[in-house]
Amino acid sequence: MSADGGAGRALQRLALGLGCDRGTPAATIAQAIDTALASIGASRRDVVTVASITLKADEAGLLAATAAAGWTPCFFPPQALAVIAVPNPSETVRKYTGTPSVSEAAALLAAGTDLATDPGALRVEKHRLRGPDGRNATVSIARMPA
Repeated sequence: MSADGGAGRALQRLALGLGCDRGTPAATIAQAIDTALASIGASRRDVVTVASITLKADEAGLLAATAAAGWTPCFFPPQALAVIAVPNPSETVRKYTGTPSVSEAAALLAAGTDLATDPGALRVEKHRLRGPDGRNATVSIARMPA
């Protein structure tokens, strides 16, 4: 068996940024995470850290999805996220959260990188999944510096 658990490939070091509608089920968030990771040939083994906005620190679905994966999310205040340059800012997101980006900014901040010094750091910009109940989960993935 190889050092990466048998998959035969080197592990990536990734940071996930998560956003979601209030009340989004853990299953929708988990599916969004898995789909976003698969889109870049990654898996949950590659995830080093997970982050979101402080407004989601009590979001049951987000907490359940991350706990089931064995991750402890960190939460950033909107002011910290608002200063991170992202490719897909949203005025709607800013209106409700105080920052133009949650998932992209949280991924970059958690990874400890930015697009000015590492233009390719954001591996998945803004993957959105609408669950069967109509609630949305958003996942962004940033590569952590070596």
